[in-house]
Amino acid sequence: MTESNVKNSYSAFIPEVWSGKLNSMLEKECVMLQCVNRNYEGEIKNQGDKVKIITPAEVTVSTLGTSSISYSELEPTSMDLVIDQKKFFAFKINDVAQVQSNASIMEAHLANAKKAIEEVQDAYLLAQHSNVASANIVGSESSPVTLNKTTIYEYFVKLALCLKNSNAVNSSTRPWVVINPTVESYLLQSTEFINAHNVADETLRNGAIGRIAGMDVLVSTNLSAVDGKYYVMAGTNEAITFASQLAKIESLRDKDSFSDLVRGLYLYGAKTVQPAALAKMIVKADTQSTPAPTQPTTPTGATTQTQPTEPTS
Repeated sequence: MTESNVKNSYSAFIPEVWSGKLNSMLEKECVMLQCVNRNYEGEIKNQGDKVKIITPAEVTVSTLGTSSISYSELEPTSMDLVIDQKKFFAFKINDVAQVQSNASIMEAHLANAKKAIEEVQDAYLLAQHSNVASANIVGSESSPVTLNKTTIYEYFVKLALCLKNSNAVNSSTRPWVVINPTVESYLLQSTEFINAHNVADETLRNGAIGRIAGMDVLVSTNLSAVDGKYYVMAGTNEAITFASQLAKIESLRDKDSFSDLVRGLYLYGAKTVQPAALAKMIVKADTQSTPAPTQPTTPTGATTQTQPTEPTS
């Protein structure tokens, strides 16, 4: 009997083992939910899919003189927060897979469904950068900023200054900034960057890597390049309001197979209620994922000497 025949004859008796451990999926960083407010979520859940948000008008102050007092007519403005994002998932799990797996495969798939929704939701909230007030934009679409380890602090100070000049930052607010891993690679080389473990007794947002120019720094892999540019987004929690109306999950038996059908519905919406409390920086995308190391330079006025080469034999 040849060696190949021996292998074939014994292969039918090798059992297949279903591991009780699950191989975790790689996850994208989702950070934006902690950078928004949910002030109107309760009203939406109780009343419907839309709530009208009223903003009071500004009141002017005048100097009292000898003439009679004149009254200005105040006209508050309103905007609608609409639950217009409708996402669902639907999958089937075979009974054999459930029986043979020691781990709870159903719970694992539901956890992955939740992660998938969070990723879509995070990208949706990051897209609110399109509502930033024009005065709060550093760089432009035609002339994006080029960052490196020596200039990054200067540009982040400009970004923070936009928020301060808009009166978005006060003693009760903590500004944040969301960057992608490429911008993070420059930031980590900046001497002005304060790492999370050096921020004394102050509490940073969950997942924040540190602080720069007074802003908590969060990293999101959902901030990918668009047309050769990155959008660094900054602001306070007063800028964007978010609400989710319904998260429904149900399970039913498949009439045509020995399987469970699982489906879920998630509805949500967001509104930029304070555009002046947002700022963004338009950055030229780097073709490399990490910056190249800086080469040593020759001091001014110094001369370089060429080392002699060994003679070849």
